[in-house]
Amino acid sequence: MKATRLTLVCSGITHRMRKAGFPLDEPLEKRSIELARALGQHLSKTDRVFVAPSLRARETAHLLGLHAATHDSLRDQNYGVWEGKMPETIEAEQPGALAAWRADPAYSPGGGESLTEVATRTAGFLDAMRSASGQLIAVTHPAVVRTAMIHILAAPLTSCWKIDTPPLSMISLYSDGKRWILRTCGLQQRAGGGST
Repeated sequence: MKATRLTLVCSGITHRMRKAGFPLDEPLEKRSIELARALGQHLSKTDRVFVAPSLRARETAHLLGLHAATHDSLRDQNYGVWEGKMPETIEAEQPGALAAWRADPAYSPGGGESLTEVATRTAGFLDAMRSASGQLIAVTHPAVVRTAMIHILAAPLTSCWKIDTPPLSMISLYSDGKRWILRTCGLQQRAGGGST
């Protein structure tokens, strides 16, 4: 069976996100546009590309020079009533809610989605891609990237808060059709070289 290599790319961010606010479906901010264009020059050739349905993910994929199919499982966490709000506003309106959200993966903001739900759909995406074979790229969001790493490592979901996923960061995954492993990657691998 041919191996599957999947690179998960965090989308760029919006102006609101730069200010530490919970995201809305907005266009990328200027710095993310510049970084995505630069990163696109270092991506390896790929067999298939998937993208989250958000505007910022689709813009990121386009700026990376990728022609991607939208995949709903890659969507960002639904933050419900918190979307577009700053943390201090949420804390003023719902004291202790942010701490509860970080402590309990089953907690969801009003009308939103829990981290447990994000992890379940992320695991489903990884299961579906495990035997896809070839070089794949998925442009998605930090919550999906973190839960993918947690799934592969079989770590507790609360470990998500210990993983930094900056805009346009990437992780590489490798599957032999039976399991996924995390794979570190440098510029050589991004450009298509390196060992297997």
